[in-house]
Amino acid sequence: MTWSLRSRLALSYVLVAVLCVLIVSALANGLLESSFRSYLRGSQEKRAQAVALQLGAQLRADDSWDQAGLAAVGMAALEQGLIVRLSSPDGKTVWDATLHNSGLCVQMITHLAQNMASRYPNWRGQYTEILYPVRHSFRNVGSAAIGYYGPFFLNDEDLTFINSLNRLLLWAALGALISAAGLGLLMARRITVPLDRVVRATQAIVRGRRDVLITEKAGLRELDGIAAAVNDLSRGLRDQETLRRRLTADLAHELRTPLATLQGHLEAMIDGIWKPDGKRLDSLHEEILRLNRLVSDLENLARYEGDSGSLRRSNLDLSALVEGIVRNHEPQFQAKGVALRFGPLQAGYAAEGAGGARLLSADPDKLSQAVINLLSNALKFTPAGGEVQVQVACGPEGGEIRVADSGIGIGPEDLPRVFERLYRVDSSRNRATGGAGIGLSIAKAIVEAHGGVISAASQPGRGTEFLIHLPG
Repeated sequence: MTWSLRSRLALSYVLVAVLCVLIVSALANGLLESSFRSYLRGSQEKRAQAVALQLGAQLRADDSWDQAGLAAVGMAALEQGLIVRLSSPDGKTVWDATLHNSGLCVQMITHLAQNMASRYPNWRGQYTEILYPVRHSFRNVGSAAIGYYGPFFLNDEDLTFINSLNRLLLWAALGALISAAGLGLLMARRITVPLDRVVRATQAIVRGRRDVLITEKAGLRELDGIAAAVNDLSRGLRDQETLRRRLTADLAHELRTPLATLQGHLEAMIDGIWKPDGKRLDSLHEEILRLNRLVSDLENLARYEGDSGSLRRSNLDLSALVEGIVRNHEPQFQAKGVALRFGPLQAGYAAEGAGGARLLSADPDKLSQAVINLLSNALKFTPAGGEVQVQVACGPEGGEIRVADSGIGIGPEDLPRVFERLYRVDSSRNRATGGAGIGLSIAKAIVEAHGGVISAASQPGRGTEFLIHLPG
């Protein structure tokens, strides 16, 4: 049998309430029972002493007893559950309730036994007598044997009080259970209703909807966090869907241009319009090479993103590695008229290894590819007369590589997407800017394969800065 969360929460509240009521009732009954028994014993003792004082007051001035007064005192005591027998100092019986009204005494003892049995089913009481001195004018004038159903008894008033208190506790328990059930249902609703919204939203996402958002607030941090996570998931899937469609369109665009060129040239040659001379064959070969480069870049990207365990790490001098790449690319920058500068990122940042080299554990070939892609990107978007700075730092915290140019910059709407596959700021994908928009994606995949982070900052018209951080 499967229970709903609402039922489980409501039941848990009821069970907790029942447990609390049982504990409180047990403690209350235990303490009350003990206190009430002490109270009954004390009250019974005080009544007996009061009866002894009243009996002493019935002695006349001539040392004779007022029989009518003794009867009144004895019967009043009998109504309180006490059986009185008054004796003179020489042991003679002056007045005895069992002789005065034996039937009433038996009836009283039987009634008290029934009261005790109704409250304590296993009660084993018995008739008990205690002697009290009877005094008059500061002298002993006799003794009173006061008997009762012991060790203590409950009269009708006591029994009514106990039963009323138990009924009050019972009603309190029922009230607590009803309140707990209501509170449990209310709290369960506050939890399950937001969860139902999350379930419906996730089911809609599974069915292919990407515009699902949970706007209602539950007022509970954890539930609001789940709703926010579902919203982020929906937005992420929507962005990925948009990216997938754009990737398909961009890839089709990249393939269409060289294929259209090849088709047009070949059809012209087949129809005899063009002769297959060396110049036209070179043009076809260039388009084929372009297709090969695109396919190769996509393969490299898939390999870098899919297998970070293929890194061939070694302890390398990061500064020397990057400086060698910069020196190899200087001719290209000089040909375009762009200054290329190399230097340390921060003075005193680097920690030297053996032989004074600044060492870092990384794959030199793949890391070189990432730096080359950043340099090619900087050269591509920096006009003649501009400048590109490459700075390196390495220490116990890791290594950092900064590539900054003074080129055209990237707009704020494009900056978050520069590392996406086939994404280019130039939406027309003009060949003048070159490339297919994969170089930065490859650089990002290589850096992340090393456990590092790559970020970009830019201002349109003032240049772009890429920063690579590699862990130590």
